[in-house]
Order: sequence, then C-alpha cells, then structure tokens
Amino acid sequence: MKRFFQPVNNDKSFKKPNVSSSSPEEPSVNNENGGEKIEKNKKDPLKFLTWNANSFLLRVKNNWPEFTKFLEKLDPDVIAIQEVRMPAAGSKGSPKNPGELKDDTSSSREEKQTLMRAISSPPLQNYHVWWSLSDSKYAGTALFVKKCIQPKKVSFSLDGKVASKHEPDGRVILAEFESFRLLNTYAPNNGWKEEENSFPRRRKWDKRILEFVAQSTDKPLIWCGDLNVSHQEIDVSHPDFFSSAKVNNYIPPNKEDCGQPGFTLNERKRFSTILSE
Repeated sequence: MKRFFQPVNNDKSFKKPNVSSSSPEEPSVNNENGGEKIEKNKKDPLKFLTWNANSFLLRVKNNWPEFTKFLEKLDPDVIAIQEVRMPAAGSKGSPKNPGELKDDTSSSREEKQTLMRAISSPPLQNYHVWWSLSDSKYAGTALFVKKCIQPKKVSFSLDGKVASKHEPDGRVILAEFESFRLLNTYAPNNGWKEEENSFPRRRKWDKRILEFVAQSTDKPLIWCGDLNVSHQEIDVSHPDFFSSAKVNNYIPPNKEDCGQPGFTLNERKRFSTILSE
C-alpha cells in the first residue's frame, strides 16, 4: 500500500469537526417498537467489507464474537462474503435453488438454523442478505446490504440478462446502486495442471470478466471478493519462490502457466488486461 499512500505527519493540530445540530441529514433514528437502531434511507453505500470466510458456518461457530465486534466497530454498509460453503436448497437429484440455504435433511436444517440465528441477531439483523450457493459445501458467495439502502437490482451472473440465473458454484453477486455497481466474485483457482481442466476454467473465467467490465461502461464498478490472483511481485512475500513453485515436478506445456496458482505469468497478464480495461 506504500505505493499509493504517503504517511501523514501527526502534528496534533487535527480536530474532529463538530456536527451541526441543523444538519439536513440525520444518520439514524430509534425504533420505538423494538428499540432497534434503524438508519434512515441512504441513497448509496459508502463503506464496504469483503472477506473470504472459508466456510461461513465455521466462522459462526468458532469466530462469531470477534467478527461481530469487528462489524460493530467498522459499521460497513455492504459486506461481501466468499466461500460461504453452504449447499443450495433442493433435495438430492432435484434442481437446486442457489438463492436459498438447504434445509431438507436434519443436518442441513440444523446448520441453516445455526446460521440464521447468527445473522438474525445484532449487528447483521440490520442487513438484507442475498445468497448464491453451490450444490454442495463448496464455493458460494453472499452479499449483506444495510436495510436502509436499497439496491436497484441484484443479479447472480456475469451476463446479467436473466436476473434469476446463477453462475456455477455461486461465484458472482452483482448489485446495482444509483451511482455504481458492486461485483462480488469468488474466482476459480487456476490449479496446477493443464489436463485437470483448471487452466481452461480459469482462462474462460478471466475472459468473461474482461467482457463484463468492457461492457459495463455506463456506471463505475467496484469489484471486490477473492480474485485468486497476486498481480505484482510486491503482492507476495517471495516472488522467486512462487514463480518457480511446482507439484510433483510437473511442468505445464506453456512456461507462462508455471508457478504457484494465482501467481503464474499468464494469470497476472490477464489480470493486467482486465484492470486496464
């Protein structure tokens, strides 16, 4: 981050501005019925949090006090979650509903209840949530938006033509607000081997992301999530080690696919192209 931000000398002269009592915008009001603090309607979100939870259910079970304390302190307008790892609704062998949590077995009902109890309590009770889930406990994304903020549209695929369509494995949630769009993605890992289909999968993903940003020119875009790429050498601790990493001495046919997934030259080049677009 030192590339972008210069340190500010603390001369102790800065003082927090006084908020005028005649300010036209009051940020919150008290709900007399339930005592819950509810903010008045905002036009667009201003503060964002993105997190690869590596199983949202495990975070609820093991790290919830720390996470909620962090949320209360940061008070984000939008929370983007990746690797939810909760299966989509639908019984075995039947079509799944990626927008709903599975609850057709005793174990899935218990897990859903555990998760819903957590997000129905402060501070997440003040947020609407949208899910995009995989068929199994794999991948998946979630988007929490404060109830005082209404997205104009929420969709779940990069083509955006059919609002109800979800990307495979629940890798995309796209929210449109008044002045910008927010894209929450969990990019597929590049993997180590060409023949395992992971290289082609990631190449196809990057191509579709590039097409999406090229077409999304009418509004600014905030792209967040787990992008599964380290763009430049400054973004990793040991560039030489990651560039030459391999598994079982396997060397891909294209030397630019060599190295740690997420830090291969081909991935980094494609990411540069996406950013420049």
